[in-house]
Amino acid sequence: MRSRFFYVLILALAWSKAVPQQVVTTDDPIAAMLDSLATKKILDKLYAKPSPQKNKFHYAPDSIPVCDEYVYESRLAKLDAVSPFDLQYNATVKGYIELYTMRRRSTLSRLLGLSQLYYPMFEEVLDKYNMPLELKHLAVIESALNPTARSRAGATGLWQFMYPTAKMYNLNINSYIDERSDPYKATVAAAEYMQFLYSMFKDWQMVLAAYNAGPGTINRAIRRSGGKQTYWEIRPYLPLETQGYVPAFIGANYAMSYYAEHNVYPAVPQKTYFELDTVVIKEPLTFQQLAQVLDISVDEIQYFNPIYKKQIIPSGGNILTLPKTTLGKFVSNEEEIYAMLRKQAQEQNLITQTNVKEVQISHVVRKGETLKSVAKKYGVTVTDLKTWNLVGKKGLRPGRRVVIYKPEKTELAEAKKTDTKENAKATEEPKENKQLADNNASSKPKVHTVRKGDTFYKIALNNNMDVNDLLKLNGLKKGAHLQIGQKLKVSK
Repeated sequence: MRSRFFYVLILALAWSKAVPQQVVTTDDPIAAMLDSLATKKILDKLYAKPSPQKNKFHYAPDSIPVCDEYVYESRLAKLDAVSPFDLQYNATVKGYIELYTMRRRSTLSRLLGLSQLYYPMFEEVLDKYNMPLELKHLAVIESALNPTARSRAGATGLWQFMYPTAKMYNLNINSYIDERSDPYKATVAAAEYMQFLYSMFKDWQMVLAAYNAGPGTINRAIRRSGGKQTYWEIRPYLPLETQGYVPAFIGANYAMSYYAEHNVYPAVPQKTYFELDTVVIKEPLTFQQLAQVLDISVDEIQYFNPIYKKQIIPSGGNILTLPKTTLGKFVSNEEEIYAMLRKQAQEQNLITQTNVKEVQISHVVRKGETLKSVAKKYGVTVTDLKTWNLVGKKGLRPGRRVVIYKPEKTELAEAKKTDTKENAKATEEPKENKQLADNNASSKPKVHTVRKGDTFYKIALNNNMDVNDLLKLNGLKKGAHLQIGQKLKVSK
């Protein structure tokens, strides 16, 4: 795939002398990153559809404006007049401008929405380090503003740090946490790294090139060029990907500044940077537990907390980030939540220790069987099956022997089950009496009166119910609010 990418770019460069416009292909890593953002389904829930409320150009909703080259050039000249970057216009820059404003319009709309979440924080950090605010657009071409983005080479996060560089700038990476995906910490690390690069090259355009290719590559290009010191002078001596990197940055500057002129509008996020807050977690929590307690989806928790790799917040002073209203609910009931979760964990451990043990099952893969079909047959997940057997990308081949670990009830559990059946049989009531008791019970449902500090999760847990069953029993929808003194049915 990479050789194909180089082949396409070589052809493009060869034709650029004769043809005034360079087409950005789908093999371009920047275009690929934009496509990865387009498939991020959680954004469909968290972002409203674009609304052209300030359509000062009076375009039709489906209109795609086409501009002459002198329009692009004059607009870039206005940006260049107030920027320390050399924002010049050429055929390659035009290709990236049209990539954003014509071929990836819906993605540009999402980028504009995401910028409302991340740009204020980027600007705050860049201003602190006395760096050009235009550098915020660098994250657009690095990751398409996706904090969980990961390149083929393993670069991760908004600023696409490789592992060695991340460790150099004190970003913590372990089995549970990857701070390359922490928007704030990664932005600070990126600012410090670019500040270091500027101390070497004294030119912001060269800093961009070095950020992409590494300072060693830039120094070699300077030597091969005969000592030239600007990006456009050494560009022919740079790797092909870096030759398109600065033009892509210029294209992003243009698109994020002149989107309305191209009839593109932001997909407005439900929550912006200023509506989020953080709290230090005192005890380990899973996203699933938080979702139950706070009545929020796991996907939303993951979206606001991309740093956690396994949907688990480990102990040790780690941070939970959520919208202020949701976080307020957590802070108000924090100690109670920890207590309930500890109780729940103890009960679960007790059941596991007394009733269940694991047995190993061996299975020989037959022709036509897949990971999914084998997992379904034994009632396990595909992920577990892969972990137990180190299954690679090619999946399972016929004849391979795989192991499956299944829970098996112990003799103690079976004995208890037998005792329970015998006791139930011995104390079985006549049908008439049982029917009468059932009718009496159904006529008097158990009711709970809401007290201060109650939550749906707490009430459901204390009455051995699921939160969804509690809501359904009382004709309530998700997101409903409790009121002190409210009567809730907790049994039929």
